[in-house]
Amino acid sequence: MTSSSNSQTNQNSIDQKKLQRFMDGLMRDLGGAYSAVLVYIGDKLGLYKAMSDAGKPITSHELAALTKTTERNVREWLGNQAAGGYVIYESETQKYWLPPENALALVDENSSVFAMGAFQGTMSFFKDAPKIIEAFKTGRGLPWGEHDPDLFTGTEKFYKPNYNYNLVSSWIPSLNNGKVQAKLEKEGALVADVGCGHGVSTIIMAKAYPNSRFIGYDNHQASIERARELAREEGLSEEQIRFEVFSANDYPPYSKTNEKYDLIAFFDCLHDMGDPVGATSYALKSLKPDGTVMIVEPFANDKVEDNLNPVGRMFYAASTMVCVPGSMAFNGPALGAQAGEAKISEVVKAGGFKQFRRATETQFNIIYEARP
Repeated sequence: MTSSSNSQTNQNSIDQKKLQRFMDGLMRDLGGAYSAVLVYIGDKLGLYKAMSDAGKPITSHELAALTKTTERNVREWLGNQAAGGYVIYESETQKYWLPPENALALVDENSSVFAMGAFQGTMSFFKDAPKIIEAFKTGRGLPWGEHDPDLFTGTEKFYKPNYNYNLVSSWIPSLNNGKVQAKLEKEGALVADVGCGHGVSTIIMAKAYPNSRFIGYDNHQASIERARELAREEGLSEEQIRFEVFSANDYPPYSKTNEKYDLIAFFDCLHDMGDPVGATSYALKSLKPDGTVMIVEPFANDKVEDNLNPVGRMFYAASTMVCVPGSMAFNGPALGAQAGEAKISEVVKAGGFKQFRRATETQFNIIYEARP
């Protein structure tokens, strides 16, 4: 039997309705994949912002003039955006409009739903694909610092709205029956933000709790430099907030008093680490006897089948590109962004903590509390 006849036999056994449903979904995915780069371009050229600032439907010529871009390119971009529902096309006037609801996600960096960081991070995924292909073949992984810089800036923008909206209002108040929040506000606490990246979480806490002191630690020099820059832009003093290059298992006590920490935080990073048990064990040694560790992790259930949804799909993709290869680069356990509570609990307890619980959660995160 020839290969063509085999193919014909297979075609005859195919459920055409199932095939059509799959192809419909595939086309939606392809449209989204093709369009992601256009969203990135729209952000970089200020196209969304110009449409939002206009506050009314405008033509492609008007948008090009506002953004000092070429009308023909803008017109084609607008066609894609209208097809995807990102902007509204008015056929009678041939004008395009950015609804205020869409602008919250595409323009307003202070909005809780601002999504542009995710698109910038996605750009890095495509650029890093050859490195990840090699990681698949060799198992050697890819350290955080060897990714395309779009990942670092994209991550900053991606997490900032979520942290702004939740960190001070609900996550910290959920810890140890409100005692952590009380100490931060009144007595003043010493806080270590481990794996702080660009320091978004550290800065948010420092602004909210001026009586406390904060130190952000990360082993990526460029990220620490960016964090210091952002802290200066916010007008925060080095007496209240500092950023230093250290890993999760060698950061020091507070240098001036050799003081241990009241709160140690891991924001969306413990699962990335090469030695998460070592990181939690070191946190226990660095913590005051009545201190607390806050571990913010991507939302995940323990069973794969319970993560097969749009949020899980997004996190599995990011984990394939960043989290798993990042841990594997250091011969780590590669927990991944969908590790789940059981695995995180196992890591924390292996690090020596006696108390572990889920303090609170959102659609995208679970916040765990660990205490000695």
